[in-house]
Amino acid sequence: MHGLWMHGIVFFRQRQALARRGFAVRTFSYPSVRQGLAANTAALDRFVTSLDAPRIHLVGHSLGGLLVLNALSQHRDPRLGRAVLMGAPCCGSHCARTLARSLGLSAIVGRSMLDWASQDIPHIPEDFEVGVISGDRSVGTGRFLPGLPRPNDGIVAVEETRLAQATDSVTLHVAHSEMLFSTACIDQIVAFLGSGHFLHGTAARAADAAADAARRR
Repeated sequence: MHGLWMHGIVFFRQRQALARRGFAVRTFSYPSVRQGLAANTAALDRFVTSLDAPRIHLVGHSLGGLLVLNALSQHRDPRLGRAVLMGAPCCGSHCARTLARSLGLSAIVGRSMLDWASQDIPHIPEDFEVGVISGDRSVGTGRFLPGLPRPNDGIVAVEETRLAQATDSVTLHVAHSEMLFSTACIDQIVAFLGSGHFLHGTAARAADAAADAARRR
């Protein structure tokens, strides 16, 4: 599930990489600006129901991660396995709040994000495993909005991604949009979907080093 202003095509790199790791990947595109959270959650539920698979994992970037959480709180398909949230502002978004308060800019925040901000973090089943990936490479438009807490990924602060119900969490040296094609991020997704835990310590540092090397090429 993609984030605000995006389309499922942004997952092209991740789709290829995850397919090589043995996953059958499907992307869910939704109108992130004009439709509200309830409508998009219902559409996601219909999409999941339509999938012909014995086990289904969910991966959401930014607003897409919030959509995952909202869907899990309302209905749980018995085939669902694990979920990974990438740069999802679970605790609220400083950037979204700042834009929403700005004259003439509130519309670009989108109805779904505004709906999320108006509700409490939804409760998800205690036995459902959710992994949270955050980034601390501050490259993005958010750095031009005063007050964005550090560390951040240029759009979302690490502290904004915190989820009390998360099974595991990891912070990578990536920017918000880089999560869509980062090798380190893909490695962490595969690790969590396979085991319910991220790579930490030496394994995580190796993944970060590979990602840095890829950026320099």
